[in-house]
Amino acid sequence: MLLVPAGAWLLLLLVAPSLMILEFSLHPGLRPGQAFGAYGLGNYLQIFQPIYLQVIGRSLYFAISSTLTCLLLGFPVAYWIAVMAPKRWQNLLLVGFVLPLWTSSLLRSYAWITILRPTGVLNTLLSTIGLPTLDLLNQQSAVLIGLSYNFLPYMVLILYASLEKLDKRLLEAAADLGANPQQVFWKVTVPQTLPGIAAGCLLVFITSLGDFVVPELLGGASSMTAARLIYNQFLGATRNWGFGSSLSMLLILAVSVSIALLIKYGDQEPERY
Repeated sequence: MLLVPAGAWLLLLLVAPSLMILEFSLHPGLRPGQAFGAYGLGNYLQIFQPIYLQVIGRSLYFAISSTLTCLLLGFPVAYWIAVMAPKRWQNLLLVGFVLPLWTSSLLRSYAWITILRPTGVLNTLLSTIGLPTLDLLNQQSAVLIGLSYNFLPYMVLILYASLEKLDKRLLEAAADLGANPQQVFWKVTVPQTLPGIAAGCLLVFITSLGDFVVPELLGGASSMTAARLIYNQFLGATRNWGFGSSLSMLLILAVSVSIALLIKYGDQEPERY
């Protein structure tokens, strides 16, 4: 009986809408106010057109690139906070690092517009010190900057939780046995934190793959993603609900596979030696 409220909530707000989207996706060319026609896979076959495959590929590129960027930037920060920073400062440093999450992603994206626009803060600073200005806004580079900035705190938090459990005795033992810092890192630190790395990467990948705000505000027309394409099919000028539903089901499938991998590999005990 205790599971009934949560089960009803999931059924009404998750399962039922997903089944409706699946129903819409099986009616080729379905538009608002139009009666359901014959079932078919025409909407899914339309996805394989080169223009839509390019959009899906760009979405995967943004998701993978922002995930790798967050990992490369977040691991040193999380390692320093968890291993090297004084114990009494660790909580304060974490709060300071995740402080941007206290504001909405919309406001953070508008802040990056102010920084990256041609007359923005960045180009003003570059002009002041005599360097050439950069044309970043409405480019793919701006989308990568925005996505990496938005999701970097999540990566740091997950990696910190994994690195905090790092058995420092193994680091000392490896050093005593003659291992240099690079060998200690790759043979001791990384194997112990692999579950945290996997969880952080999958979380950032999932959220960045379906992000709509950052590509819409920072990317312009040249940075069309799957989320923006779905929006155009439902609320934009195209209004092709059938095709939009098929794209939604594809995105749901990708996210579901990523969540399954997160559940499988993100909650394992670190490897011990």
